[in-house]
Amino acid sequence: MNVKVLSKTLSAAAVILFLAVVVSLLPSDKWFIRTVDLVREPLTYLAGLLLIAALFVRSSGRWWTVATLIGVIVINLWRMWPYNPVAQTQLALNNESAAAERCFTALSANVKIKNKGYGRMVEQIRRYDPDLLFLMETDQQWINELGPVLAAYPHSYRHPQPEAFGLAFASRLEVVKSSIVENTHRDTPTLYATLRLQNGAAVEFIGLHPKPPLPGWNTELRDENIVNAGIQTPDRLADAFVMGDFNDVPWSRTTTKFREQGGWRDPRIGRGVFPTFPSDWLFVGWPLDHIMVKGQLELVSFEILPDNGSDHRAVWAKLCALRGQ
Repeated sequence: MNVKVLSKTLSAAAVILFLAVVVSLLPSDKWFIRTVDLVREPLTYLAGLLLIAALFVRSSGRWWTVATLIGVIVINLWRMWPYNPVAQTQLALNNESAAAERCFTALSANVKIKNKGYGRMVEQIRRYDPDLLFLMETDQQWINELGPVLAAYPHSYRHPQPEAFGLAFASRLEVVKSSIVENTHRDTPTLYATLRLQNGAAVEFIGLHPKPPLPGWNTELRDENIVNAGIQTPDRLADAFVMGDFNDVPWSRTTTKFREQGGWRDPRIGRGVFPTFPSDWLFVGWPLDHIMVKGQLELVSFEILPDNGSDHRAVWAKLCALRGQ
């Protein structure tokens, strides 16, 4: 490829990237616009590589290309700013002074409905042995394979679906009540559960898995599902936590609205992206699986777990309630 063709190729790529990130700032629910939010981090890496290439291509218009690519990087870094280790954290971790009866562990995982590696998922669940388990994309076959694991919990709820939006919920904590709510669409259930800890504290759990932005499927219902899940909990408890595959990144306006309107605190803020998808390409940086807390429920620690055969990494956390006896 000669210098002139390479220069034009770089310029065209820079313009396309710039237009994409600028258009992504518009208040639109069109799937092709909202998808840019999901890939904002890899687009930043791509812009950086193109920028390096543009610096070495001697052409009359290379500085316009360089400036355009810098604009792409700046806009993306601005949008993702809270989710880097330089930003201020939103909540503290490692409050190990809390008594054991105030604390519990939780694990959420998107098992991937087409994944047939049932044993790896079962092994990971048994290894981390969470007090609360929330699984997504569970069809009837997955429920059957997970039967022995779910049977080990005194409280469990199975909601299999054949189209990738089934749920499974299990808890050692007392479940005062639980319900499946179709916030926006019959195929995207949200799970709510009111839990009672050993010290008597009551906390509310939300398990969330809305649909992603896809061709022909805009994000209006997904956005409504996410926001509604955080502000319309059945018991309106002050202390609550949410886990699940949001099919959305934390810096999007939807998840930001969810967090701000519901008073949620995100452990990623000030710590990093902590990507969870795709499980074997984490450097791409898609943090789709979340955990957040509110009220006087504290997050002691959280981890993105090793590969378990799914296309998502599981999220594990230890939480402690400050209320109660």
